[in-house]
Amino acid sequence: MRDWKWLPVFIGLVAIVALAGSLSMPDAWYAALAKPSFNPPNWVFAPVWTLLYLAMAVAAWRVHRVAGWGTAVWLWIAQLVANGLWTPLFFGLHRIDLALIDIVVLDALVLATIVAFLRKDRVAGWLLVPYLAWTSFATALTFAIWRLNPAA
Repeated sequence: MRDWKWLPVFIGLVAIVALAGSLSMPDAWYAALAKPSFNPPNWVFAPVWTLLYLAMAVAAWRVHRVAGWGTAVWLWIAQLVANGLWTPLFFGLHRIDLALIDIVVLDALVLATIVAFLRKDRVAGWLLVPYLAWTSFATALTFAIWRLNPAA
């Protein structure tokens, strides 16, 4: 039962990132940007991120149970920081270029985290695969918006 006490910690960490991201929401600047045809409607993002954040927290908790605060969990924390930077860079500062750099770093960190998690707990590693798929899609979307809006 003592292993369960860490789950709220990991849920809390992703909640902090989610709440911090909610401080920089799409605005008139974003609405005016040219977007690619594969840009999803805005309502898609909240449910997708809710599920991904929950899976991320459970995955980190599972690895923490078997490996403690080792390299795998620190990689998870590093990717969480990169994740938390994208929204203020893109929506807050209107820096599509910096957001693009950040999300490429995020993709690499998520991939490294998956590899590290798979070595500790296969379920935890697989729980992050949809997250990598989503961030890869978000990378393509960020790149397309950057290309379509060179002066933004």
